[in-house]
Amino acid sequence: MTEKISIYQVLPRLFGNQNKKPIPNGNIHENGCGKFNDFTPQALEKTRNLGINYIWYTGIIRHATTTNYPKLKSQDQCIVKGKAGSPYAITDYYDVNPDLAVDVSQRMKEFEELIERTNAAGMKTIIDFIPNHVSRDYNSLNKPKGIQDLGETDNKNQSFNPQNNFYYLPGEDLKLDFCEQQKYIENPAKFSGNDCFHAHPQITDWYETIKLNYGVDVQNHYQQHFSPIPNTWERMLEILKFWTAKNIHGFRCDMVEMVPVAFWAWAIPQVKKINPEILFIGEVYQPQLYEAYIKEGKFDYLYDKVGLYDQLKAVLRGEKPASTLSDSWKSLQGLDEYMLRFLENHDEQRIPSSYFAGQAEKAIPAMLLSATMHNGPIMTYFGQEFGEAAQGSTGFSGDDSRTTIFDYWNVETIQKWRGKSAYSGSGLNSSQKLLQKEYQKILKLSINNPIIANGEFYDLTWANRYNHHFYHNHVFAYFRSFEKKCLLFILNFSDKTLEQKVIIPGHALEFAQKDTTKLKDQVFKNVFSKENIKLPYYTMVNDGISVNLKPYYYQVFEF
Repeated sequence: MTEKISIYQVLPRLFGNQNKKPIPNGNIHENGCGKFNDFTPQALEKTRNLGINYIWYTGIIRHATTTNYPKLKSQDQCIVKGKAGSPYAITDYYDVNPDLAVDVSQRMKEFEELIERTNAAGMKTIIDFIPNHVSRDYNSLNKPKGIQDLGETDNKNQSFNPQNNFYYLPGEDLKLDFCEQQKYIENPAKFSGNDCFHAHPQITDWYETIKLNYGVDVQNHYQQHFSPIPNTWERMLEILKFWTAKNIHGFRCDMVEMVPVAFWAWAIPQVKKINPEILFIGEVYQPQLYEAYIKEGKFDYLYDKVGLYDQLKAVLRGEKPASTLSDSWKSLQGLDEYMLRFLENHDEQRIPSSYFAGQAEKAIPAMLLSATMHNGPIMTYFGQEFGEAAQGSTGFSGDDSRTTIFDYWNVETIQKWRGKSAYSGSGLNSSQKLLQKEYQKILKLSINNPIIANGEFYDLTWANRYNHHFYHNHVFAYFRSFEKKCLLFILNFSDKTLEQKVIIPGHALEFAQKDTTKLKDQVFKNVFSKENIKLPYYTMVNDGISVNLKPYYYQVFEF
C-alpha cells in the first residue's frame, strides 16, 4: 500500500517575508524577501501536520532579476518582469536564487540544508524544471567543469540548426517597442519562449525569455531532427542529473507540451536510473496529448487543469450543474490515476476572488472531491488553507487575484499564521482557523486512508441519473473501494441545506465486494462523527441512503 501524494506549493520569496506594508513595484530593500531559513523545523512540522508529504519550492533556480549582488549582475529591466523577476526566466540552471539566502556566498549550501530539514520533517522536495525557455540574459557562472553553456557552440548565422540550443534571426536586432529605455542588446535576435518567431515581441509575449531548440524546425512545419541526439537534449539531461544528485524528490516540469515527447522518453528513464522514486509532474493543457506524455514520455503525473479544475470552477460559480463532473473523469479514458488535482496554483486566481468562488468556504466540497476522487496527487497552494485572497495591486502582477510571482511582496494569511510566535496561528481569525481545520481533515484523510491512495472509483451521481429525488444540479456522490472496504462521499455544492437520498445500486456493491454471494445489509459509519446508519440491502438499492447536507459541505461514510 502506498501513501497518497499531497503537495504543498510555496514561493520561498514570499513565504517568510514579514513586511506588512510593501509598496507596489518596490525593490527588495523596500519590500523585503523570504529566505530558505524561514522554513524552520517548526514551520515544516506544522506544514506536514496539515496533511502534506511533498513540498514544491517554487523559484529556487537562479532567474532574471533587477537586484544586484557581488559577482552576480542584475538584468536589464526591459527583460525582467517586475523587480523580483519571473521564476521561469532562468539565468543559471546550476545556481539558486540569491534573494533566498541569508549569506549569498553560501546560497547553495543553504538550499541543501533546506532539503535536509524537509526530509527530517517527513516530507520530500519538488523543484521546477523549466525546459522550454531561459532568460534572454542566460549565462551560467556555476556550471560544473566540462559542461557546455547553453548557446556556447551555436552557429548564430543559421535560424535553425538541430545542434543549436537556440533559434536565431540572423541580421536582426531585438527590439522591445514597449520599453522606452532598452539598453539590452541582442544580435542576432532569438525566438521568444512562447514561439514568437520575430525580433519585436510585445508585452503580452514571453518577451523576457528565449526558446530552447530541441531539434524541431518550428518554422518548417515543426519537422523533427532527433538523430543524432540534439545538443539541447544532452544539456538538459545534465541539468536534471545535477539536481537529482542534490537529493530532491521531484520535478514540476513547466510547459511540457512545448517540448517534444521524444525528449522526455529519452531523458526521464535515464534520471530514474539514478533515483527510481523521483517524480516527474508535467504542466500540460491539451487533453489529446495526455496519453503520449504518460505512456511514451514516461511522466508520473500531469495537470488536470482543463478537466476537473475547470469543471469544478464552473460548478462553484453556478455556471454548470454538479452532474457535469461525471464528464470530467469519463473524458480521461482511464488515465485518472495520472492526474494531479488542485484548486489553486501560481497561475490561477485565488478561490475567494470574484473570478472564482467569491468565498473560500464555498470550495470545501471541491477540495474534498479533488483530494479523494482518484488515486493521483492533490496539491494545495500556500495560503489556500487560510482563504488567502491576494487582493490589491503588487506591481508588475497588478491586481489580478493571483499571488504575484514577479514582485517582492507578502502573503497576509501566511504572516497571520506565523503570528507573534513561530507559526502558532495567533494572528488568524476564527473563520480562517476553521478553514484550516477543514483542509487538515481532508488532506489527512487523503494521505492516511489506503482506500483513497489505492482504491477504485465508482460514480454514484451517474448511477443516480434516473433518480428524481437526486439534486443533480447541486450534489455529487461517489464511493472509493479497496480490499472490500468502501468510503462513500456525498457533496453539496449549493448554498442550501439539502436532504438527499443516494441510491447505491447492486452493481456498485458487486463492484466493491467482488463477490456477489456476500452482498448484505450495510452499516454506514460517519468518518467524522459517531453517526451510524444501518440499511437493509433492499433499501439501499431501491430507496437509497438519506443524509442531511449542510451548504457547501459534505458527508463521508465508511461501509
